[in-house]
Amino acid sequence: MKKILIVEDEISIAELEKDYLELSGFEVDIEEDGEKGLDRALKNDYDLIILDIMLPGVDGYEICKRVREIKNTPILMVTAKKEDIDKIRGLGMGADDYITKPFSPSELVARVKAHLSRYERLTGGNEHRNDIIEIRGLKIDKTARRVWVDGVEKQFTQKEFELLTFLAENPNHVFTKEELFKEIWDMDPAGDIATVTVHIKKIREKIEFDTAKPQYIETIWGVGYRFKI
Repeated sequence: MKKILIVEDEISIAELEKDYLELSGFEVDIEEDGEKGLDRALKNDYDLIILDIMLPGVDGYEICKRVREIKNTPILMVTAKKEDIDKIRGLGMGADDYITKPFSPSELVARVKAHLSRYERLTGGNEHRNDIIEIRGLKIDKTARRVWVDGVEKQFTQKEFELLTFLAENPNHVFTKEELFKEIWDMDPAGDIATVTVHIKKIREKIEFDTAKPQYIETIWGVGYRFKI
């Protein structure tokens, strides 16, 4: 049974989320305090974390940052704010996705299932030899989920790794932001394509020598992105 941690100070919301997730077959823990939520997230092995931004003690941004330093656990951030800057900040801290209050419990369950499914496909089946992609100093180990640039290993979040790998496996093909969001997040864009922009920016910061003149991921203005070979 998949185990999920909800860090949410509004207990009525947390209990509703828990009820729907348990009906869908998940085991769920709830933590109302940010500091306690961080401690539980770091000490236990959860399959996914649902993380509110505004929390007493330690806020969601800091929890996300601390968890991401040592774990690749999928993180779904919950925000009551609709401003893109708040969502972008969460994604920049390493969150895989965000959902804005108010949202339907069925939407939450759908997103949780989508992220868990993709994470399982990405990390499963390691019995065969490692699947490696190498392009001009960039080395992507799909099996071990590791990336090197000119021999120096770089740390990637789950979604950063998936996005980079997908583009590298489909070189010279121009993808729109909507296509990338649907492919990597396994959901219809519904106005969330800023997520793709943020992840491309973070990837470039890790693999490009000069982000203003990228040698790997090229922006095709008015269309989307292309991985150059």
